[in-house]
Amino acid sequence: ELLFKWAPNRSKLLREFWEDYALVMETLEENQIHVVRPVLNRIDTLIQTTVNDSQASGQGLFHPTWLLCVYQRMFHSENKSLMREGVCHLLELQVLQQPAFALAFSQFVVGPFMDVLSETSLFHRSVGQSVGDCPELGAKLQVFMATFFSSLPSDHRGCMLLHMIQQLCSKHWCAVPLLFLSQALSKLPPGPMLGIDGLTALREVLRCTMITHQVLLRGAAQCFLLNSAFRLTEVSAVTLDDVFSFLMDFRADESLCRGTQIWNQSCAWLLDNEGSFKPRIMDGDCAGAATRRETVRGYVQSQIHTYLRVPASTGHTERLPDPREADKLARAILLCVDMERNQLGAEICNTLESLLSPLLDTLSRVSTNIYLPLRKSDKSLQLVLRLFQLGGIPSCQHFGEEQVDNVMVAMEKLIFKVVDPIQEFILRQLFGELQELCDVERAELYLCVLRQLVVMYSSTPQCHNKIQQTYFPKLIKYSLKVLQEPSQQIHSVANQVARAVAMASLATVCGLMEQEVTGMQSETISVLKSLNDYFYNSVSSSSQSLFSLGNFNKRLQKPQIGDGSSDLQGPLLQDWGRIAANFMRDQWICLSFLIRAVGIPESVEISRASDALKAALSCSVEALALLPSDLVLPVLTFMETVLPQLLLYEEALCVEAVTLSWQLVQGLSNNAHDFWPALKGFISMAFHHKLLELTDTHASTLMATLKQIATELMELSQSKSGVFGVLLQHCCQTWLPTGRGSNDTADIVFSSVFSHIIILTEACVYGPVFRRDQRLIQDVQTYVEQLGEECAANVAIRSDNRDDQLPRTCVLAFLSRLDSSNLQHERLIEELVMDLVKRDNEISKSKVRYYSNSLQHRVKNRVWQTLLLLLPKLREEFVATLLNSVFEAGFCSNQASVKYLIEWMMILILVHYPQHMDSFWACFNLDHEKTKTSSCTFLSVLVHFDVIIPNLKNKAVQLRKALDIILQWCFNHNFSVRLYALLALKRVWNLAEVQAEEGADGLGGLSTVIKACLNQAEAMQSTGNANKNWMRIQEHFFFGAFDPIRDYSVETIFYTFPSLSELADDEWIPPWKFEKLSCFSESPSFPLRNPAPDLSQLQPGDWIQQDKSEQSKEDRWAEVQKKITPWRLEIQEQEPELQLVPQQRAARLGKLHGALLVVASLIDKPTNLGGLCRTCEIFGASALVLDSLRHVSDKHFQSLSVSSELWLPLLEVKPMELIDFLQVKKSEGYCIVGVEQTANSQSLQDYQFPEKTLLLLG
Repeated sequence: ELLFKWAPNRSKLLREFWEDYALVMETLEENQIHVVRPVLNRIDTLIQTTVNDSQASGQGLFHPTWLLCVYQRMFHSENKSLMREGVCHLLELQVLQQPAFALAFSQFVVGPFMDVLSETSLFHRSVGQSVGDCPELGAKLQVFMATFFSSLPSDHRGCMLLHMIQQLCSKHWCAVPLLFLSQALSKLPPGPMLGIDGLTALREVLRCTMITHQVLLRGAAQCFLLNSAFRLTEVSAVTLDDVFSFLMDFRADESLCRGTQIWNQSCAWLLDNEGSFKPRIMDGDCAGAATRRETVRGYVQSQIHTYLRVPASTGHTERLPDPREADKLARAILLCVDMERNQLGAEICNTLESLLSPLLDTLSRVSTNIYLPLRKSDKSLQLVLRLFQLGGIPSCQHFGEEQVDNVMVAMEKLIFKVVDPIQEFILRQLFGELQELCDVERAELYLCVLRQLVVMYSSTPQCHNKIQQTYFPKLIKYSLKVLQEPSQQIHSVANQVARAVAMASLATVCGLMEQEVTGMQSETISVLKSLNDYFYNSVSSSSQSLFSLGNFNKRLQKPQIGDGSSDLQGPLLQDWGRIAANFMRDQWICLSFLIRAVGIPESVEISRASDALKAALSCSVEALALLPSDLVLPVLTFMETVLPQLLLYEEALCVEAVTLSWQLVQGLSNNAHDFWPALKGFISMAFHHKLLELTDTHASTLMATLKQIATELMELSQSKSGVFGVLLQHCCQTWLPTGRGSNDTADIVFSSVFSHIIILTEACVYGPVFRRDQRLIQDVQTYVEQLGEECAANVAIRSDNRDDQLPRTCVLAFLSRLDSSNLQHERLIEELVMDLVKRDNEISKSKVRYYSNSLQHRVKNRVWQTLLLLLPKLREEFVATLLNSVFEAGFCSNQASVKYLIEWMMILILVHYPQHMDSFWACFNLDHEKTKTSSCTFLSVLVHFDVIIPNLKNKAVQLRKALDIILQWCFNHNFSVRLYALLALKRVWNLAEVQAEEGADGLGGLSTVIKACLNQAEAMQSTGNANKNWMRIQEHFFFGAFDPIRDYSVETIFYTFPSLSELADDEWIPPWKFEKLSCFSESPSFPLRNPAPDLSQLQPGDWIQQDKSEQSKEDRWAEVQKKITPWRLEIQEQEPELQLVPQQRAARLGKLHGALLVVASLIDKPTNLGGLCRTCEIFGASALVLDSLRHVSDKHFQSLSVSSELWLPLLEVKPMELIDFLQVKKSEGYCIVGVEQTANSQSLQDYQFPEKTLLLLG
């Protein structure tokens, strides 16, 4: 294939193409995006030339591969912005709609293009997109994929798609790119593109590539890939067995969950394609049988028969059958039944019974037929268990309003018929039949089935009672007997396995009772007491003072195997550590239940009860060290009950228990599966209300430990979103439980909040600043959540709320429920307000200026939002003490969003407590030099004087006072201050005119002055910039649509104001987040949503009210107003030789000056300017123009200029004055030459410079 051709008759076109091509490739070597962006349109020219050429002449002079080199160069750029430009350019490439080009680009798209798409940073939100929007690149990718595959010749589509999916397995893909690529594939137009190879490749993606991804993103990607498989699979090329094997890799707890949309799509797809699948060739089929079409029901029935067909028993125990077979079959059965239900409607019971008849037949004989192979019994129980586990529907889903899930109801009825044989069989097995190592996992299966049956029949009393009255007591007695047998010298396998099974059985029974699935009968209670006596059985110790518990933390010794053991035992014995750990975990499940249900056994003397508790707590501390950290939850639950009883006697032991538990939880922080349950267990234990109630006098060490742990929890939450939310929800619920009346105990519990007020203060200002990559993951998770039930992952994944705004919404909900008439509540509010004001002060003192959306800005904003929320709950006397702090804050230099909140706070205080008006007037007399524009804050309050005046006593006097003060500020030298003062004057004068009409005169000659001022203002503002600013400030939301009383609501404070004052959108808290919290309490005076829609309909304006320190401006004007002789720099201090002007000095040395004038006003880096100065002096330029002569005293400038500034005239021209300067020089005959690499630049070597040249840089 020829890549390069030359035709003499088209040499002009060819030359232009290759010149452009060389320019583009050369420019792409640069890394600055502003240098590259101007040549991007040349790429379009290259593409158009190639397209036109290939259309005109069949063979084409320009091979499309040359274009791919351009993209390849962009994809390999070090600059991520340039890489993104390249990706977006290719995604919008119209030429790919032509089959020839799509084909030429196809290998590139599935190769290098897929490689660059794996870059996560490409998927950040674009400017203007809000949280939860699909990233721009994700949306473009969907359109591109659909276009690209539609344009490819149909015989190439399948292999291209297969290559693309194989690319997903061939390297590490992060969750975000994979999610959006899967979504793009799910939007491809339907067509037969994937065969069995395609399904195998997709399975590989699910098993390998996704294994480490975030759960929600992984679940969403699974949904998209399954959708793609339904749209793109060639049905006639895959068998039903292939399909159900493929579905096995979609996890029920993440995506393919019964009752979700994707499950219903699966049923519909199977129904639509029934009979079209490739037939299976069974063993012994004759050639003609292969043409038989297989129905889903036929397939499922034959699979059930095959599944239950097992070889005759070999005589010795085998391992448990592979549970994945049961998983595949259970899912196939449920899909088949749901598919038929949608098709036929009613009669589920009969269809299910006929389908499951081989299973039911086996189960009915399971306890009576002694010749039934154990493997067959196990497989049938595995299938029953999986049917129930997969058949359940997530609690948030339902089949319509009153409709019940009739499939599961029918299944329960069928299993109900055979429940007795199943239970008989399981109990017979647990009563001593299980004696081999492989029986430990078998016991686990039987106990799971037993648990499932108990849960299922909790609604059927007669069956339930039978289990409680006969089976449970028997099981406990038998297990206890096994555990009490004296241990032998040599530990046999049978003996140790029996002990492991006995302890697991006890843990299951205790677990079921703890969940209150079964009630406690008198028979059961007496058996439990004997079990409790067994655990607390004291080992007689030589010294009577020590109480030691012999049966806590009992180890399960490793058995010794004789030579005659089966081959299985060796490998299984390697897992003994896990069996022993589970044995100890099961003990603690029993103990944590017994300590609550039964307490310390009666056999322990009353006097020694606390010794027994102390010994038990010591054992639990020991267990923390013995157990693997993912199994410690029952120990933490046990501690939660015991710790509060020992606080005052055994402080050191309690401290050790809490510290060790915290270290354990911290160690789990990289294991999400076990970390969150352990964290919740730990917080319930360590922050139990009895521990929170401690004071420094009672237990100072423990108190200090808890405070330290709370601090460390807050630090951990900076990197692990959701941690602080768990602590805060627990504490708020402890201090102020929802739905309780006030009583003495509740008050005692509430009083503990004062020792831990730091938790509430931190929550009010909480909001971690995430790295860009972490923020991206959160944005994409929000996007997935907003897809709702359309994405099954949102239904299937039961995750806690780990939103980083949860601590704030939770603490605000807690504060909203405080009652200011309750003295304790009132004290808490006041302490919290003082803490928050102090926090604001600290920031103001540490940083006089801070950037918009910096952490300081966000914290200040959160402080004032919380103070506004608490204002109605404050006592009048307290507001009087707070007022000075509010005024002080008004004088500080603040960002716009913070200013609005402080001004609003002042307005509300003056509305509710008008007696403080004089303190407000006094603020205008204070002279704050630092921030001269802080008076704008107080003038802004006067703009809303119409809200304040109705409550004032002497309205006329106050109006007169307002006008007096405002008039003084109308003549301020600062433009911003004058603008605010004029606006305030206009609003207050409107009020005064109304008063005057009502007869309250007394303004006298003042009215003439004011009218003149306002007329003059309106007239003066009619030109240029001043007019624009006058219009903008009047239209601004704070002075226009906003009403301080009407708009006082949660929505305005936490959502509307931040959005209108240009705070980053991750600071906006939408009202629905408060609505989701059941404990949020709104009152008529403080509604959740704003009743008036005016504010929410506004867009952020371009007038931003902000304090700027005035010094920077004054420096600039001071420089302009001096009569500058730029080249006479500190001349008196120089030697006589250097007191000459640069031209004279140069002439003495025989240097020549040309007429070249170099203008560098657009360059601001001192190092670059120093180098330029030296170069100009060497080449004899007539002068160098800078934006400010201050650069000359900069040490970086001087290090590179090496005193050349003394030999070269320097002029100062500000960038804003540059155009005028250039015009003057043009009129003086200078040729103005811009120095820049652009598409139309002329070569420096070829250009002839005129005599008088002005070089403009930058």
